[in-house]
Amino acid sequence: MSWIFLGALGLMGVLWLVFALRNMDRRLLMRGLRWIVGGGAAVIAVAALLLRRIDIAMIVGAVAASVLLRGRLGQFSFDSVGGAPANVSKVQSRFLAMELDHDTGELSGRVLDGQFAGWDLMDLGEGETRALIEEIGHDAESVNLLESWLDTNRAGWREYFAEQEAGGASAGSGSGRDPVAEAYAVLGLKPGASHEEIKAAHRELMKGVHPDRGGSEFLAAKINEARDLLLGR
Repeated sequence: MSWIFLGALGLMGVLWLVFALRNMDRRLLMRGLRWIVGGGAAVIAVAALLLRRIDIAMIVGAVAASVLLRGRLGQFSFDSVGGAPANVSKVQSRFLAMELDHDTGELSGRVLDGQFAGWDLMDLGEGETRALIEEIGHDAESVNLLESWLDTNRAGWREYFAEQEAGGASAGSGSGRDPVAEAYAVLGLKPGASHEEIKAAHRELMKGVHPDRGGSEFLAAKINEARDLLLGR
């Protein structure tokens, strides 16, 4: 009866181990397997050396070195299996290449052609982004990809660009642009506001647009610029 109990217990343990391995991250699993196989071979090689079995120690030691240093056991590569591609979708147009990580929702992009060829989209500032939009405007597929990336990584960019264009048109038709008056308008303050009022307005506005909370980096930069200008006076 005890053997049956031990056998059932062992079977349950094997089933649990199989289930755990199936749900484990494959990269971590293969990394651990590499160290187990390589470390075990190294131990055997040392034991063979102590027993004066130089031939076995050399063969098993070579296996251990190959697994631990190169990540390979003959034609089998621990790194290639462990580094299997993630759940990523890739799409490419004439000007842009995009990758969407379905596990994290992260959308990354790279410029393939034009004056910004080789640039990561994250490295583009406002001026470069405007220039890129203008440059690829004739390629609808590239425009759609760029807009998708901006919607994901630069929330509020449409409204910001529209506001900037409207402000530029107003300044062009008026007697000139007043950056101080514009800074007060951005913070929603009247001219002559105190430093405390400027800081309080800045703090309140940043609650809704801070990039760390999913807001717009463009708007956050505009609000920071207005605060710095007014406090610097």
